[in-house]
Amino acid sequence: MELDIRNYNETLIRQAILDKGLHLELNEDQLTDLTCLALNQLPARYIRFTVDMAGYTSSSEQRAMVEDAQEALETALSHLKLHPRVD
Repeated sequence: MELDIRNYNETLIRQAILDKGLHLELNEDQLTDLTCLALNQLPARYIRFTVDMAGYTSSSEQRAMVEDAQEALETALSHLKLHPRVD
């Protein structure tokens, strides 16, 4: 059985990565590690459709989620810089 659901915070983290231009600086492995580290700091918010979030969150809640995602990304980026992956 396959369900069409995803964690909305994945969208927020991806957007934060694009906004900071990190996709231009980091390779795919680094971006994957960064995304995982950031997502592990955030609560899961499962959705089926992105529009679902608009109907169930206020604009202040949405802003708070964006800010939380940005903070989680910064923390994850700091961690990666302090502990680079050795292959």
